[in-house]
Amino acid sequence: MRSLMFSLVFSFALSAAAQDLKAPVDEVSPNIGGIGVLLSATKPFVQRPFGMARLYPITPAETNDRYLAQQVHGFPAGPATLMVSTAARSTSPASYGSTYDHDDEVATPYYYSARLETPGAFVEYTATDQAAIYRFTLPVGKQTHLVFSLEANAAIDTLSPSAVQGSERVEGAVTQAVPSAGETRQYFYAEFSHPLTNVETWQGTAMGNDSTRSGDHIGSVGDVDGSVRTIEVRVGVSYISTAQARRNLQREIPDWNFDKIRNESREVWNQALSRISVEGGTERQRTIFYTALYRSLLRMTDITEDGHYFSGYDHRVHPSEGHDFYTDDGLWDTFRSLHPLQLILDPKRQVDMVWSYVRMFEQSGWMPSFPSVAGEQAVMIGHHADQLILDTYAKGYRDFNAGLAFQGMRKNSTEATMLPWERGPLTELDKVYFDKGFLPALRFGETETSTSVNRSEKRQAVSVTLESSYDDWCVSEFAAALGKDADARYFGNLASNYRNLYDPRIGLMAPKDASGAWVEHFDPRRGGGQGGRDYTTEVNTWLATWGAQHDVAGLINLMGGRDAFNAKLDRVFTEPYGTSKFAFLGQFPDATGLVGMYAQGNEPSFHVPYLYIFSGQPWKTQRLVRLMMDLWYNDGPMGIPGDDDGGETSSWYVFSAMGFYPVTPGVPVYEIGSPIFSKTQITLANGKRFSIVANHVSAKNKYIQSATLNGAPLDRSWFAHSDLSQGGTLTLEMGDSPNTNWASAPGAAPSSMSREQVLLGSSSVSSGK
Repeated sequence: MRSLMFSLVFSFALSAAAQDLKAPVDEVSPNIGGIGVLLSATKPFVQRPFGMARLYPITPAETNDRYLAQQVHGFPAGPATLMVSTAARSTSPASYGSTYDHDDEVATPYYYSARLETPGAFVEYTATDQAAIYRFTLPVGKQTHLVFSLEANAAIDTLSPSAVQGSERVEGAVTQAVPSAGETRQYFYAEFSHPLTNVETWQGTAMGNDSTRSGDHIGSVGDVDGSVRTIEVRVGVSYISTAQARRNLQREIPDWNFDKIRNESREVWNQALSRISVEGGTERQRTIFYTALYRSLLRMTDITEDGHYFSGYDHRVHPSEGHDFYTDDGLWDTFRSLHPLQLILDPKRQVDMVWSYVRMFEQSGWMPSFPSVAGEQAVMIGHHADQLILDTYAKGYRDFNAGLAFQGMRKNSTEATMLPWERGPLTELDKVYFDKGFLPALRFGETETSTSVNRSEKRQAVSVTLESSYDDWCVSEFAAALGKDADARYFGNLASNYRNLYDPRIGLMAPKDASGAWVEHFDPRRGGGQGGRDYTTEVNTWLATWGAQHDVAGLINLMGGRDAFNAKLDRVFTEPYGTSKFAFLGQFPDATGLVGMYAQGNEPSFHVPYLYIFSGQPWKTQRLVRLMMDLWYNDGPMGIPGDDDGGETSSWYVFSAMGFYPVTPGVPVYEIGSPIFSKTQITLANGKRFSIVANHVSAKNKYIQSATLNGAPLDRSWFAHSDLSQGGTLTLEMGDSPNTNWASAPGAAPSSMSREQVLLGSSSVSSGK
């Protein structure tokens, strides 16, 4: 018995030691979020951080919840789909698909493998920045094919039995802002470790021996010699040319060494994730945390190739001139916490992202808000490059052309339409915003007559007014920093426009028609039709009301002071739906992760729990952020509360788990929440370290009793970016009951437009004005 007991204890000790030695990359579970709570699911991407080569199982399009798919059609080879199959030759890519089981799958950020049940094969792959390598273990006694397929406006060229190349047009961008005609294509070049035989190509339903094909629904299929048990495929990708795709492959994967590339990619990810180290917490919390951090490092995409990049904004190839070119962003989401997190971890990369936006403005004439590799997309609302640029500048990172950036910001704010899902010049509705201080809504029962409005997306007048006010505040602050006093005053006045839609009768924002009259019969819970789009963007005004985060003090004043503000904010988390939950979610499908009217699954909510810090009740923030993390994030396929939107929903968790959050990008401070780890250490790009130490933290001990910053007492629930960037330690004493005195004084509130004390960071690099 003693021997058995010793063996059990020793085994437990080894297990604990192994857990302690577990690397951050080994904590990541890319299948988290593979089932969407209501809308989009995630994919288990294998790619380098911000890399061009992005690999994942391609499942049937009709299976929105990828993790539930029982069949895989293939894997990305740039724009092509690559698959190994024993099925009869066909011109239908789906016929080459295979069933697969997640129990036979390994998914990591750097490596993926799965058993392909139908052919009896085994697939593995890993990636570099601009290339990928696949390894297929083939079945015995079956004729196996290697298949490449492309969908639309594509080309394929069989160069030899051991190489193929091709391209496909990238769709999805608006063209009205592009000054020259052209198209964006993604190219690939692939080599095989063993030559193929009997290679045929197809287009539509016609199969033949043509070595090249172009058009829609094209592909190639070739046999693998029956004596070959393992075949590898190396693929280079490019947005410049097939020749550049080949150069990218030769530079990054010059030989057939799968394991070497896999190990290098693992180390790249481990170094990136190790920038934040955590102690304490549960294994589940560490898995969620590092998976969220992994998802926060996938976008934007660096498309710089050998010092050059193709721009979808003028359809030309440009030299990068020392600043890599990034695209693929959704600023309506990502300005909130994704970009601020990336700025902390790698400010030079963030500066290059700002440079990219400035170059897009130079090349197209407009500052984009939702850039893709093919150009600007007409998606969502707002001109939130303003927040990205101001936040970067305010935190002291200024190695970009600030004067040109301001030109683009100013042009968007004065000449570009604010209408949802539209791009182009001002409309008659935009002019009402400048004349009367709000975007007008339709009267009750009125039919849309403006040809400028996107009929499916409607006007979203309340949300557009609030978010444009925030945009204008950013332009005003940037103008002031650049010494443009007249512009600072002009846009500063526009920044107060959100106040024009505050209805004191309901204590919330509400729509006005073009005459300035309140829209009759307005319901702040269920008004606005599907998605609230008549008045709001994906939420109702119970949530949209809090979208003026540039002036929380102004909101407090509008609502009659801190007590009234807190009472209304309390109701956000308890307000009933006014109908069944089924009907409410049917109207607001983006409002997942509900706690009352609050929706953790949708981005306009993310800063709302932190607003108590501005109104003297930070302990409510501490309770609520813990509730949201515990309730709506987990380590399984349904582990993300809503659309991840390129990592934005994940980045909220990373910040909140560390214990702080950027309520107002553009103001260089962070509001303090409630960390879940006993110690979090951020290794900064300058080599310094910033730590958050939470003494006695636990599931119950979520309330801050007192705090010190670098040993000095801290009686406010925020700290400056300069405190973080210079390195140091924030120490929090945690307890199981709120300390209602800590950080509750009016003077402890963070900065707001109505109580201006913005702390622009000191310049760490040249201003570039």
